[in-house]
Parts: sequence; structure tokens; C-alpha cells
Amino acid sequence: MPEKHTSLPTLKLRAGLANPAAKKAFLEELRETSRDLGFFYLADHGIPAELISDVLSLTRKFFDLPEKDKLDIQMVNSPYFRGYNRAGLEHTRGKPDWREQVDIGPEQTPFPREKQTETWQRLVGPNQWPKSLPELQPTILKYQAAVTKLGIELTELLAEALGQNHNVFSPVYTPEPNQLLKIIRYPGRSAGETNQGVGAHKDSGFVTILLQDKVSGLQVEGSDGWIDAPPVPGTFIINIGELLELASGGYLRANVHRVVSPPSDKDRLSVAFFFGAHLSSTIPVLTLPPALQAQVRGVTQDPNNPLFRDVAKNYLKSRLRSHPDVALKHHADLLEPSQREATKQVASAY
Repeated sequence: MPEKHTSLPTLKLRAGLANPAAKKAFLEELRETSRDLGFFYLADHGIPAELISDVLSLTRKFFDLPEKDKLDIQMVNSPYFRGYNRAGLEHTRGKPDWREQVDIGPEQTPFPREKQTETWQRLVGPNQWPKSLPELQPTILKYQAAVTKLGIELTELLAEALGQNHNVFSPVYTPEPNQLLKIIRYPGRSAGETNQGVGAHKDSGFVTILLQDKVSGLQVEGSDGWIDAPPVPGTFIINIGELLELASGGYLRANVHRVVSPPSDKDRLSVAFFFGAHLSSTIPVLTLPPALQAQVRGVTQDPNNPLFRDVAKNYLKSRLRSHPDVALKHHADLLEPSQREATKQVASAY
């Protein structure tokens, strides 16, 4: 379990890279924070405030659209797991998550089914965009490019913090990393209703970059219970994903977190970006310096949701389980009879 914390620490990126002495101290803080809690606020990150404001404004505009306009891009119509889901259609740990959202990846040309030789190729394809909000696409893709660049920078810094060359992970995310961006709205819930905005889980990529609006709800697992992670203007919340836990042999921590639904008179907006490896890649196991190797804890394994170094195997597993309607409509041939029921069991939210 993490050491005792009552709040998430804050790291300042640009100030931390201002000179060699500052960078040395920053890398030490980054390493210890990512090993202990696996979550932190990132300030001084360099992404323009105007772009962030535009993304949040358009997120609100999308969720204010009539239901028909949102359902025009519902995910069940996409074999690539892109598009809109109403609240309750994504599952974590067998229970529905009370949030509506749009899943967006890179814009890609799909592999024709008859030419596919690997199952991961089924996930390659275009996004769905609402015709009634055309300005959403260029703004979100601009933001996705910016946070992808930030995700690469953070992954390189984490590699350095582990005593590696900064580009040690480059072969598994170059030239095309796995990018998943979600715009999310958590509706308010009345007293007595389930408060599962999204159930307790870990993220599956290298790092997650989370933008929050104004309403709290995110909680991170600590040694003495859940730690609230409220929005802090001008910051992102960064957390370590399972790929870095795997690569570091468990030195770094992919920590459990959840979102609690807001009260009935409020809702909560967030934009989550998950930076991961190319779907065709295999995650290396790093040889750490002796002082760090002595602190390796081993990778945490859930027998109901095992981790694999094969990126496609991990990612496809989570997509099939989290979105059983899409799995059954488009990928039923990948599901054994027992797995059809397993789509309702323990799953990563991502």
C-alpha cells in the first residue's frame, strides 16, 4: 500500500527542467511519487490555457446536445470502440458506471477484415463525430496531439528517473502510440442510489493525463482509505499506468482509483487521456540500477484480470469486457461461450 497521504503532491514540470540541478531534484521527486502513490498534480505543464478552456467548453456543449444527436454516434455502431455511451453502458467490476462519455482515438484507416492477420488490427479505425457540433473534431484532435506530446515527455522523464536512456520505451510507442481520449460527464445521483461514477480500477497505459472541470469526485487509494483529488486550476492529474508497473517489475505503482458520483444538483465533467504503447508491441522488462532493483516489489496481479506484456492482449481484453454490447455485436467470434458471461465480470474501465 502507498505511504500515508492525505492529498496528492504537486510537481512543476517546466520549473523542474529549468537547469541540471533542478532536473535532478525533479526526477527524484517524480520517481518517489510514482513509486509511492502513483498519482500527482502536474503544474507548469505548457499546454495553453485557452486550448484547455475550449476543450471543456465543447465538452459541455456536446453533453447538452439532444439525446438523438448524441446517439447518432453511439459506440455500439463502431467495431473500433469509438463513440458515445449513455450512462450505465460501460462496466467496471461487473457494475455499470454512471457516466456518459465519448471515446476518441487517433484518426486511422481500418484494416479490411479479410486482410487482418492480428486481432489488434480490429481496433484500428476512424472516430465518430457529431454532425451537430462540427467544431468538436478539430479542437479535440488538437488537444489530443498536445497531450500526446506531454505523455511522451513524461514517459521519457520516468525512464530517466529509473536510470534508463530517455528513449528506452520509444520502440514500443513509435511511430504510432495507442491514444485514447474520453470526454466524460458524470450526472448527479440522489441519496440512496449507487454512487459508482466509475468503479475502482487501474489504468492500462504508460500514463494518464486527466483534466477536471470544477466538481470533485476522483478518489485515489491510500494506506488509510480513499484520498480525494479535487480539481486544481491550471493542473492536470497524472497517474502511472500498468505498462510502467510491468516494465519496472513493480517498482512504479499503477494505483487503484475511482470516481464517486456528484450529488443530484450537480454534474461533473472531465477529459481523460490515456497514453499507451502501439497495439502490436510487447512491453520490455527494464534492468534497473542495483539501488532501485533492491526496492522492486513485483507486479500486482488480479487473478480475474491478469496483466500481459502483450499490449494488444491487455487492451483488447479490457475493451471487450468494458463494452459487452460492442463485443457481442462486432467481435462475438473472439468470445468463448464462457466469455460471453465474463463480459459482465471484473474489468478495467479502460
